[in-house]
Amino acid sequence: MHVQLTHLLRVIAALTWFIPTLVHAQNGAWPAELYAALAPSGVPREAVALYVQEVDAQTPLLAWNAEQPMNPASTMKLLTTLAALEMLGPTYSWPTEAYALGTLAGDTLHGDLVLKGYGDPKLDLERFWNLLSELRSRGLREIRGDLVVDRSYFQLDHTDPSRFDNEPSRPYNVMPDALLINFKSVRMQFIPEPDSGTVRILPTPAFAQVQVFNQLALGAGSCNAMPDRPQVQMDVPRLSFTGVFPKDCGEHSRNFSLLAPDEYALTLFRQSWTSLGGSFSGGVRSSNVDAQALRLFVAQSPPLAEIIRDINKFSNNVMARHLFLTLSGVQGAPATTERSTQAVKDWLRASGIDAPELVMENGAGLSRIERVSARSLAQILLRGFASPLMPEYLASLPIVGVDGTVRRRLGSSSAAGQAHIKTGYLNGVRAVAGYVRNRSGKWLALVAMINHPAAAEAQAFQDAFIEWAYLEGREACCRSCRPCTR
Repeated sequence: MHVQLTHLLRVIAALTWFIPTLVHAQNGAWPAELYAALAPSGVPREAVALYVQEVDAQTPLLAWNAEQPMNPASTMKLLTTLAALEMLGPTYSWPTEAYALGTLAGDTLHGDLVLKGYGDPKLDLERFWNLLSELRSRGLREIRGDLVVDRSYFQLDHTDPSRFDNEPSRPYNVMPDALLINFKSVRMQFIPEPDSGTVRILPTPAFAQVQVFNQLALGAGSCNAMPDRPQVQMDVPRLSFTGVFPKDCGEHSRNFSLLAPDEYALTLFRQSWTSLGGSFSGGVRSSNVDAQALRLFVAQSPPLAEIIRDINKFSNNVMARHLFLTLSGVQGAPATTERSTQAVKDWLRASGIDAPELVMENGAGLSRIERVSARSLAQILLRGFASPLMPEYLASLPIVGVDGTVRRRLGSSSAAGQAHIKTGYLNGVRAVAGYVRNRSGKWLALVAMINHPAAAEAQAFQDAFIEWAYLEGREACCRSCRPCTR
């Protein structure tokens, strides 16, 4: 009996030793340095969710509000990109097809040129020009019909780019489009000219119907706040720039989306085709590819492994939304939001991740209603690290102090170069999530989400959280969260 009692006490002691941090954290035992870092922001701890776990451990080092559904902003892209990487594979690419609808006689098409899109997230200026160049190199010169665009691969209920924040010209608000060309945007390059005290604005591509009124003057000012937000008229369309452009900041660029999809496609096609020596005087219309059309050429996008680097490192919302829709498109067109959401949930279930609180609207985090818990997001990160495709996934994340959206954060910290972190920003939302290789060589998955009107004031706290994970990690938790388990 004495031996059995002694054994029982040892078992109880062992279980107590490994009580998850969740219990301790929920009772208020934050590491002191994190508590001190949050205080100046005015954000209460109840508005914060935290989760830290070594990638080869069974329990977290730190968890706080871990089950609470939170708006994750752009950290939702971590789910979309990992699901896509595992469902589609790193070499998956998107086709864009060109068809002749009519009669080909020599170098002349007596009919329409049809372009059918399958959601290529990166059909930029260079790749669009290459597609048309390929058609020219195959002998097509004159098109005596219209440009027909087939966007039927995506089916969306909402197509108003102003719906999210009433900023329809902002490039992040460009709506998904199965034949999206160059993100439907015009880049404005601002070039200071000190001799005249003026600023030249160079649009690319230069569209005659996009009016630019430039009243910028060189002067003193902050490089982070220029140029001042222009006056935008979508119906004209017109951009009016006024105010002071900081003279010591060098060249900068901003992107704007002002034209409807068909108008943008037609204008860019006509310019590009003419520059390649082609002839075209038709219009544009949207329609599905006719069964009698002759396929001329198929262009392929870069592989998925490259696409997700653009999505995560630069937080590209449009590309993320295309990727999200593709998850249902590959199961049978048309792709829809509802079917893509179900595809992600099916993947989570098959991966052994239970996330009943998950709400997805577009897979990019550009949403007021998307929700996920810190625990669920951390489980997704742990899945990503254990995946055979971990190198591709990890390589897609911004490196703190080095590149992407975190290149200017923690640059002077010893954590610089050691953390692969995705950020998320919305009004009232700040989030960071990813991986840290701490100073002991251990890899940690970490998540910090803040949903509060003062969230923007808490960036220093999130930086402190990343640095704490790098510098302290298990050692800090051994001191302040729970008994040391080493």
